[in-house]
Amino acid sequence: MNLREHRIPVQVFDELADGGGGSSAVARLAAAQHSKHVLLVRGVVEAAKAAGHPDAGAARRAYDLLAAIQMRDGDAVDAVLRHPSVGAWARDTIKAIQEKRPGATPLGLAGLAAAAAIRAGTECEVDVPADEGVVTLPSLGQAVLAPTVTEATVHCTADGAEVSGGGMIVAIPADPRQDGPGWRGLRTVSAESDGVPLRLVIDDLDPYRMPGTANMGGRLSGGDAETWQERLQAAWRLLVRHHRTVADEVRTAISVLTPLREPPTGGQSSATSRETFGCVALSTPPDPATFAVTLTHETQHAKLSALLDIVPLTEGDDGSRHYAPWREDPRPIPGLLQGAYAYLGVTDFWRRQRRLETGRAELEASAEFCRWREAAYLVTRTLMRSGRLTPEGEAFTARMARRLESWADEPVSPAARELARRRAERHRARWRERNGMDPDAT
Repeated sequence: MNLREHRIPVQVFDELADGGGGSSAVARLAAAQHSKHVLLVRGVVEAAKAAGHPDAGAARRAYDLLAAIQMRDGDAVDAVLRHPSVGAWARDTIKAIQEKRPGATPLGLAGLAAAAAIRAGTECEVDVPADEGVVTLPSLGQAVLAPTVTEATVHCTADGAEVSGGGMIVAIPADPRQDGPGWRGLRTVSAESDGVPLRLVIDDLDPYRMPGTANMGGRLSGGDAETWQERLQAAWRLLVRHHRTVADEVRTAISVLTPLREPPTGGQSSATSRETFGCVALSTPPDPATFAVTLTHETQHAKLSALLDIVPLTEGDDGSRHYAPWREDPRPIPGLLQGAYAYLGVTDFWRRQRRLETGRAELEASAEFCRWREAAYLVTRTLMRSGRLTPEGEAFTARMARRLESWADEPVSPAARELARRRAERHRARWRERNGMDPDAT
């Protein structure tokens, strides 16, 4: 599996620092993330061999099968390796092997090889791990066998595939997105507006789909999946027609959605992970505008996380913690940078969106624009004073600050400004009460 060196030209770096970049910049970042996954998968083989792991030989054979499939159908292998959960699984497996933690699963490579073989129609048999009878094939779905089964076999031919183990056989449907007896497929949602398509996988199965998230949701019902489909279509129409650069970035960066539980206070929960580039975790979007701004927000996180794998922007964590106007807890410098960059994009979204709205919706949109431009600018100043940015990080943050400054004189109605002020003050008061410190002192 061949790799190339990834660099970010100065012009692209500056465009990203301004909050944008467009599809061409994001495509560079996505290509680097693909290379990262390839390196991590190879790293599983090497770590297992170095540690003398009992599954090292099987992992090597699975890797060799994956490489052989790539020679005949590179697209099939790329589709599997680009699946967001692959990066999280590989990284966790390498760490578990090196730390001699129980549960390291280098044989998960066999699941990747089997998924690629099914996509390519490659005739082969692959022994794969089963977790309490559940066989996960990343990017495709899960086969469910008896709960006592710990290992199964995937049988692939040009005409189809099946999973067997414990005396049971599960046939994988010709379209793996469809459910079948013993098979749970990863469904898709799609949208199109003005000739611009978007297709996203709903991964509500893979155990590595969003690591470290406490409010992970379960399998979406058919009705819930239809709701996501309807709201995605409306959100995508909004993005394509009125936030076109964001739309281009979303369709280049994001390939997977994974459900979160509904927040107890209503509204929207969402998250991304540096280890699962391309995946946005979110609760059911309450309306198209919220869905659109959530995709905007999380795509910003995805962009910055991918850039950080190429260009370090912060020094190591020195233990200092600071006020973030969008969080209830004090944040380290890397977390502050992530938040400021996300809200740079959110500010720009509401800057455009408020011109489309009338009445109460316009007041809300203008208040969001006002609140987040001031909050993000405040945090850029904290970052610049911290002494914890690399030279590249200082240049990046300075451009963010100038971008926010350029919007400072855009007029906002007194009512919207007052609404933004009250919300910001309420947050500061909650933060002060919860953390026992003055936000201005951080």
